Amino acid sequence: MTASVRRAGAFAALSTLSLAAPLFGPVPAATVAAAALLVALAVTDGPLFDLFAFPSDYEDGRLYGLLTFVLAAATLGLVATRWPTMDLGIFVGTVLLIGYGVLAERVVAGRTDADVPPVAAFTVVGLLAAVGGQAASRALVGAPIESALPEIVFLAASGALLAALLRDVLISYDDPIVMLAVGLVLWLLAALEPAIGTTGIALALAVTVAMGSISYVLGAASVTGMLTGTLLALLTIVLGGYDWFAVLISFFAIGSLSTKIRYEEKADRGVAEDNDGARGGGNVLGNSAVALAAVVGYAASSAGFVPGAADLFLFAFAGSVATAMSDTLSSEIGGIFDSPRLITTLEPVEPGTDGGVTWQGELAGLAGASVVAAICYAFFPEVDAAAAAVVVAAGVVGMTVDSILGATLEGSVLGNQGVNFLATLAGAFACALLVLSAAMLG
Repeated sequence: MTASVRRAGAFAALSTLSLAAPLFGPVPAATVAAAALLVALAVTDGPLFDLFAFPSDYEDGRLYGLLTFVLAAATLGLVATRWPTMDLGIFVGTVLLIGYGVLAERVVAGRTDADVPPVAAFTVVGLLAAVGGQAASRALVGAPIESALPEIVFLAASGALLAALLRDVLISYDDPIVMLAVGLVLWLLAALEPAIGTTGIALALAVTVAMGSISYVLGAASVTGMLTGTLLALLTIVLGGYDWFAVLISFFAIGSLSTKIRYEEKADRGVAEDNDGARGGGNVLGNSAVALAAVVGYAASSAGFVPGAADLFLFAFAGSVATAMSDTLSSEIGGIFDSPRLITTLEPVEPGTDGGVTWQGELAGLAGASVVAAICYAFFPEVDAAAAAVVVAAGVVGMTVDSILGATLEGSVLGNQGVNFLATLAGAFACALLVLSAAMLG
């Protein structure tokens, strides 16, 4: 057994002590946390130090990894006990997710050099540990389990995917930060009370995992992009529904296909996506973060936290996806044609110049926005013919904002992902404001 596996096993065993909170109450649980903190501060060498020490801990002779892990768990536990809206099960499930997920990852990583198996092991085992932690917490306090199972599974899956994504972006020693972030996000998601049942959650998981796996196998997404897309799709299905998912998946599918069109030619011209067209997590988030915020806003509105705004969030979602689709097709299709012009001055520029547009790309962008509008018209009763036209207009507005930002701020102030985010935000606001203005005038 390697040192990293032994250390992960020790942290997994330590994470199991989080069950002291629902089993004995907050005061004994705090005592357990205090004892762990004392160990982290007092032990400076010996077998116990070697068991918990990360390589960097040896330089200072302090168990800083253990210290930060316990502090992060204690912070979540404090939130759970001081604010009743945070179920103790979320606290326990999150701590167990990190502890046992990391152990599974370390075991698998020691047996293969491939990227995906360790991530898959972390996600699957972390999900199961989170389900077990939430269920055990409920059982210990006498709360029902069966009726809460859909929410338990949804929170566990969302937490496992988010934790795997954050661990891929951060470094392995940042697990305390991951724990805090995941616990607080799950607290928010629990408040939204997803309405679909156990079968619906299972189907949503199957659909989103299959989608993420296919995108990775086909080279349309990196590991980070796969995790990001899977998480976004899961949240969209559970908080919005399959009609929302149909809109989102249209962007992922058509956008990925457009990236592959004449890829070698675009690579020679310097306008192709990096990594053979595989989109990373930053790219996925840059194009979809606003859509995700709109889905969460819609769920919050439906739950009564933001009364009367559900339709506006729906149109913000449609406008952001229309922008992402429009901008992607404009770039990918327009990039194979000569004679682009800078959108701010209409001067001829070299292919690949930020802010450079072609008339062929603009038409492709218009077609992309129209596809999103047509899907919205087919699936959402709120989207009639006039509203569908608004979605198209919002997509074009967002695409234009993207080009203007590319010509003026990209490279000096903003990166590509920042430009994508602001463009989709502009498309979302344009769609919601146009619909709101039409309703007020009508």
